[in-house]
Amino acid sequence: MAELHALVVYVPASHTRKVLDAIGDAGAGRLGNYSHCSFVTPGTGRFTPQDGARPFLGRPGTPEVVAEERIECVVDERVLAAVVAALRAAHPYEEPAFMTWRVEGWR
Repeated sequence: MAELHALVVYVPASHTRKVLDAIGDAGAGRLGNYSHCSFVTPGTGRFTPQDGARPFLGRPGTPEVVAEERIECVVDERVLAAVVAALRAAHPYEEPAFMTWRVEGWR
């Protein structure tokens, strides 16, 4: 296995399944003989679209509060770019909030 990365993404609860399927199909969450492995926790997203934004929810200048879920999984470095592309394509937000980092001490 190549270098392993962690991926965390925040998504409106209405779109969690769509994003999970897209990133899993692109190779995220593969551990041994398992695929589509992830951990999901509920939370509250807060944001204010600025002028020029084309928000999925709300309108520029108005603060928004949204039921979101945090998806966590691991991604092999060899498929990281494809997973991020799938995440962006499946996510409803104009600018999805996500982060990745290398997992230290893996094997």
